[in-house]
Amino acid sequence: MSVTTPKGSHLAVLPTAAEDEIGSRAQVLQPSGWPLPKGYANGLAAVGRIVVTGGVIGWDAEQRLAQGFVGQVRQTLSNIAEILAEAGARPEHLVRLTWYVVDMEEYLTNLKELGKIYRAAFGTHYPAMALVQVVRLVEKAARVEIEATAVIPH
Repeated sequence: MSVTTPKGSHLAVLPTAAEDEIGSRAQVLQPSGWPLPKGYANGLAAVGRIVVTGGVIGWDAEQRLAQGFVGQVRQTLSNIAEILAEAGARPEHLVRLTWYVVDMEEYLTNLKELGKIYRAAFGTHYPAMALVQVVRLVEKAARVEIEATAVIPH
C-alpha cells in the first residue's frame, strides 16, 4: 500500500480497500505519527453521491427484534446493507458509522464476535466510526442503533 503525504501537511492519505479494488475515490485520512486504528478509520474523504440512513435497529421486515445484543448487531448491519443497496451503494462505500448502544460493557465483552459479524457483513472496509452509550433507544427492547453514511463515487 502506498501512502501519500500532501506537501506541507502532516496528514497521510491512505487508499482504502475499496479504492484499490474498484476505483473508489474514498481515502483514509491518517495523521502522520498517529497509530493505525483497528476496526475503524480516523477519517475518510470521498467524492460522489451521498447516501445516509436513519437510525437502524436489529429488527426484520416484520419488525421483530433479533435476540440479544450480538443478534441485533448482525441484523442491524444486514439492514444497513439492504438500505445501501436501494441506492446502488455497497458496504465499501461507507464513510461513517455512528453506533448507539445501551450498554458499553455489552459491546466491549463481545468485540471478537462483533468483529466477525462486521467482516461478514461489510468485509475489511472500515469507515470512520463513533460509539456512544445512551440511556435507551426509542424501541425499548433495542440494544443497538446505527446510523450510516456512504458516498457512491461518480
